[in-house]
Amino acid sequence: MKRTQVLLSALFFAALTLPGSATEYSSDIDKDYQNHLGALWDHFHRNPELSLMEHKTAARLSKELRAVGFKVSENIGGTGIVAIMKNGGGPMVMVRADMDGLPVIENSGVANASEAKMTDWNGNEVGVMHACGHDVHITSLVGTARYMAKNKNAWSGTLMLIGQPAEERGPGASAMMDDNIWDTFGQPDYALAFHVDANSEAGKITIDEGSPYAGADTVDITVHGIGAHGASPHQGKDPIMIASQIVTNLQTIVSREIAPRDSAVITVGAFHSGTKHNIISNRADLQLTVRSLNPRVREQLLSAIKRVAAGTARTAGMPENKLPEVVVSEFSYPPTFNDKPLARRLTSVLTEQMGEEALLSPKEGGGMGAEDFGFFTTDPYIPSVYFSVGGTPKADFERALNGGKAVASHHSPLFKITPEPAVKSGVEATVHALMDLMPAN
Repeated sequence: MKRTQVLLSALFFAALTLPGSATEYSSDIDKDYQNHLGALWDHFHRNPELSLMEHKTAARLSKELRAVGFKVSENIGGTGIVAIMKNGGGPMVMVRADMDGLPVIENSGVANASEAKMTDWNGNEVGVMHACGHDVHITSLVGTARYMAKNKNAWSGTLMLIGQPAEERGPGASAMMDDNIWDTFGQPDYALAFHVDANSEAGKITIDEGSPYAGADTVDITVHGIGAHGASPHQGKDPIMIASQIVTNLQTIVSREIAPRDSAVITVGAFHSGTKHNIISNRADLQLTVRSLNPRVREQLLSAIKRVAAGTARTAGMPENKLPEVVVSEFSYPPTFNDKPLARRLTSVLTEQMGEEALLSPKEGGGMGAEDFGFFTTDPYIPSVYFSVGGTPKADFERALNGGKAVASHHSPLFKITPEPAVKSGVEATVHALMDLMPAN
């Protein structure tokens, strides 16, 4: 009896470490982090680059991917890269990571804080920081590439890895699509990406079956007035008063025109007018961001903004030839939608392979942040999943709840990620997803 128990126990533990098992994945990824990926993250974190200027980042990423056998094409959509590994028949799956940093001076207190400076798009010298965790994304992309290249016997198909520029500034994904990457390299059957999340426990995975990121439009409103002396407002039309009423009236669109179960945001982020205390200006300028989760609501919002701006000015007595000019930027972000069946499939895979404790339920009451990943997956439609990986230790949240230092948000000079659990979970989750989508023939 004892001999049988010993034999069964030995067989059980041997099975746990069979090539391709969940334990083997985790063990190999951990070793790779200690030997290579940790130092690579440190390099990327110390050397961030601004959107559309990621020349050194792209060069290093290309070097890493070529070293493990990927065929890499560079300078796509600016500084973007596409890396291809063909491994027999099967689906093509794309994995994307964004590369750019932000014009922020790092004050996180970490030992490897960025001291980088660059000249920005307006000719100003600025500090640069990976204040949104893109260094985690590209490091994990390399980790995924290294694992998949090492274990080609365990999968079949074509793996496409994308290093994308300018997610923060906007035109990165759309610029790569404008370079006709699907025509050149093939259109993926599936697409994957993830974002590290400072507001979630380090290493935990979250998959939303709906829309993890909103669509976003930039809107500029020029409000005309009739200038006058500040002591004689009756002789003019005050654009500050008209614009102030527009700001207030815009919020009734969301509260009274959008269906309660639809999501929408109109935020006026800038209001500029006037030059002196006692001068009524002849112009005010408003800058808006408009967020939504579907095209119908987007069109409803944009149409209503134009109507409200014009109607408010008419009420103030402005003539028809001096009504506000509403300009919607030609560049807008589409919503990022997860393919529901694929999201459920991969949730099941990760739960089975990484354990229920590795996954978190999507948060309720979140914001309407935008992402340009949807440019890759919306038209033509590609089944995709964009998930998140936590980046902050549980102890940090507990300290914050007990009156300690708050966990810094993304884009803050104080932003920091605990890289090891985030990078390793990012790699492991992506590898499990790829192995399920690209099984060996």
